[in-house]
Amino acid sequence: MKTVSAKITEKGQVTIPKEIRDKLKTNIIYFESFDDTILIKPVKDACGSLKKYGKNVNSDIPFNKLKENAWEEAISENFKDIPS
Repeated sequence: MKTVSAKITEKGQVTIPKEIRDKLKTNIIYFESFDDTILIKPVKDACGSLKKYGKNVNSDIPFNKLKENAWEEAISENFKDIPS
């Protein structure tokens, strides 16, 4: 196991090293917290599982924007109890 470090900005942002991003194979992650350990896990692209969040499917909105909106809605619904 390789250990890397990164600085947290004043806005709470962190740049994930490319080596780690490549291993995640996604641009969506979630965090699990166990005492003093934080685990970052990838959320696999599961567009089909977002179907219930899709609205205006026949609209002129590009698919990628619909998918992005559905992800945001799904994440906020499923992780609303996690403090930001």
